[in-house]
Amino acid sequence: MSQCSILACQVSVPETRSCDDRDNHVDRISELISQKLSVQCSDLVVLPELSTVEYSRQSFSILKSLAETLDGRSVRVWQEVAKKYSCHIVFGMPRIQDDQYRISQIVIDSNGNVGGYYDKLHMCQYGASMEKDFFSRGESLHIFSINNIRFSPIICYDIRMPELSRTLTLDHSVDCILHSGAYFRDESFDSWKAFVTTRSMENQIYLLSLNRAGVDFGQSMFASPWTDQRSPIIMLDDTAECFERFTVSSDCIRAIRRNYTFLADKLNHYEAL
Repeated sequence: MSQCSILACQVSVPETRSCDDRDNHVDRISELISQKLSVQCSDLVVLPELSTVEYSRQSFSILKSLAETLDGRSVRVWQEVAKKYSCHIVFGMPRIQDDQYRISQIVIDSNGNVGGYYDKLHMCQYGASMEKDFFSRGESLHIFSINNIRFSPIICYDIRMPELSRTLTLDHSVDCILHSGAYFRDESFDSWKAFVTTRSMENQIYLLSLNRAGVDFGQSMFASPWTDQRSPIIMLDDTAECFERFTVSSDCIRAIRRNYTFLADKLNHYEAL
């Protein structure tokens, strides 16, 4: 049996109107997570979308100061934590490359090396979101493995596109999607849970959907490959900062797919019908 332990970190993000604001915030949450890991280690630590900066037009308007490269300070802080506790860390930050800004999830391996990154493919431009005004979309996927469990990050609005999760499942054999978001409590907030449930069940995979904390955010969730009354979605706190541990098991995925043969029974093509 292959399995992996995950520490999901629903952290709050304060106003970040300067590099000092950003750096002080990253220092605080890295120290907090280090305390958690010193008590009980995990194979993987996951943080929300843009976890280094406030999600706001004011913050995005100074991306020239707040955005970072893969050798920036925030990456170096998380590299030290990953190396010290021999864990993978996936965290969100605004990334600059070739004079373009991306909404990125950075993957740091258990040796403290940058294993890769995923840039958000779909920019959200409704409700409280204004991403097309500031960011460029990504161009590729990123898949990585821990203990023979295959993971892939996606970001917030990405989950509303079923083709992405389907491709990760069928073409890349991903076992767990790490869906990090900055879900503000606007008119689309209540629809979020339905997408999480559907994507995990239709693909028969684990799905961690991790929001930031705060009165306008919260309600992160963890879904197993099968959801019912005996195995409900696990909800994190409505608003508070919290840290929850979950386990992903390859045996569970195999058992669900054996009992409920959605993937085996699908047709290879539907276009010609």
